[in-house]
Amino acid sequence: MEKELKINNADAFKEKLWIGIPVVLLVGLLSVLIYNHHAEFSWDGFVAGFNQEFLVFFAIGVFAQLVDGTLGMGYGATSTSFLLAYGVPPVVSSTAVHVSEMFTTGASALSHHRFGNINKKLVKHLLIPGVLGSITGAYLLSDVIDGDIIKPFIAVYMIVLAIIIIRKALKKNIVKKKTKRLSALAVFGGFMDSVGGGGWGPIVTSTLLGRGRNPRYTIGSVNAAEFAISFASGITFMLFGGIHGWQVIIGLILGGVIAAPIGAFLVNKIKRKPMMVAVGILIILLSLKTLSKLL
Repeated sequence: MEKELKINNADAFKEKLWIGIPVVLLVGLLSVLIYNHHAEFSWDGFVAGFNQEFLVFFAIGVFAQLVDGTLGMGYGATSTSFLLAYGVPPVVSSTAVHVSEMFTTGASALSHHRFGNINKKLVKHLLIPGVLGSITGAYLLSDVIDGDIIKPFIAVYMIVLAIIIIRKALKKNIVKKKTKRLSALAVFGGFMDSVGGGGWGPIVTSTLLGRGRNPRYTIGSVNAAEFAISFASGITFMLFGGIHGWQVIIGLILGGVIAAPIGAFLVNKIKRKPMMVAVGILIILLSLKTLSKLL
């Protein structure tokens, strides 16, 4: 009896950690950001930035998080495609997406935990390799790669991601297979996510779903792991590139945090295939618009 009580207490403590760690990290991050950038976070700073552009970024945040929360992919690809098409520079776009994702993925992870959508074993397999990949990619984009040079390549990369999403949606009769090389998949997904401003979901989620894994637990687990990936890349962007585009960041954060619980609730209640095709087509159109501007 005493042994069972200890096991139950240990399990209860572990459950609290799944909620406590994201909450502590997010509160700590918000405190640091407000302390270091108090002018932007003041009421006057907020009101000054509240205009038509802010509403555009807010709407992008809502839409991108609804896509990500229900499909397990697409936040970075959707928001980056919209931002690039709107004329936001690549480094500002990628930084804004990843700093905002530190909050939106935290809200999404907590929401998926609340609705019981997480496979903790899968999260543990993806976590560390994904973080290492994301830090490497964020460092290269912040300190080594020229954003103007990489912009057309990012647009092409987004088109490739969109094709992957559509292809996975149209695939029939998926046979369940054992997933191998999870670590390599996580490293590649984290790296491309940081460099391209999106890709963790389309690469990792689509691969796992293509192997026949349960959609509910795959989406919830990949979203939960994405919190750590986004947090790592966001901190790296802050350290090496600084933070620019606060109006973009705050708009994406508010829109994403509001939409996160809705996405987690809808994950099993919408038809995935039509939505995946629609999102894929939208990303292709936005990326083609970005390429046409550059050319």
